[in-house]
Amino acid sequence: MAQIVAAVTTSHVPSIGMAIDTGITQDPYWKPLFDGYLPAKEFVKQLAPDITIVVYNDHGLEVFLDRVPTFGVGAAAEYRSGDEGWGPRPIPPFKGDPDFSWHLIEHLVAQEFDVTMFQELSVDHGFTVPMSVFFGGAAGEVDEWPTRVVPITVNTIQFPLPLAARCFKLGQAIRRAVDAYPKDARVMIVGTGGMSHQLQGERAGFMQPEFDRQFLKKMVDDPIALTRISNGVYMKEAGHEGAELIMWLVARGAMNMQVREVYQHYHVSASLTAAGLACYVDA
Repeated sequence: MAQIVAAVTTSHVPSIGMAIDTGITQDPYWKPLFDGYLPAKEFVKQLAPDITIVVYNDHGLEVFLDRVPTFGVGAAAEYRSGDEGWGPRPIPPFKGDPDFSWHLIEHLVAQEFDVTMFQELSVDHGFTVPMSVFFGGAAGEVDEWPTRVVPITVNTIQFPLPLAARCFKLGQAIRRAVDAYPKDARVMIVGTGGMSHQLQGERAGFMQPEFDRQFLKKMVDDPIALTRISNGVYMKEAGHEGAELIMWLVARGAMNMQVREVYQHYHVSASLTAAGLACYVDA
């Protein structure tokens, strides 16, 4: 039987991928951030997941403002890095798991989540940066990713956004679907995005470490409190793009109510973004 063996969460700043691909991770600006990733990388390596579910938001690569699914699930056999304006990242393609994806889709629909089914999907930095953070993947560093993947998209771009509570419930539904999968598989779920940041308007460059640290604490101690925060409050307290934190709640919802935090790293700033990372296992 399949089981979710861990949840990991991380920011997905596009310049992190650039730093990896151009080999500048040990430059003075980037070194504190990337040194903090090393224990998480080792944790994931020891975990050795067969399947990795990556919860992220598409930033206009495959989903534009004329049609925006609230939730989408990839069902392709392969996913490639797309061109976001500076060319695709020089990384290997990601191998999908169509059987598992369709099982997940069917179970989510049966649990009243009307998801969009992507039978073809290019992935952007929201997906590729977390994969590089946890698995490596600079040009020439990895010939093949060590895990199959299932991308899950969440709308954090076009109003109305899904509620934090709905995202947490999506995670719970994913957990039930994984538990019902008849094949043996070690499954890891990745929640991406955030932490506090805003990229436009009068508050461009806004970051709020105090809010971020409280969020990280409540991810362990009281995740239900995080589901009661409105999207408006997330945007007020963590910046407009800080609303991406609702995707962390998908990953958290896939775990037991009681979890153990294996590792946490927090760094300010990575390209005007507060960058957080955490690893959780069921207590």
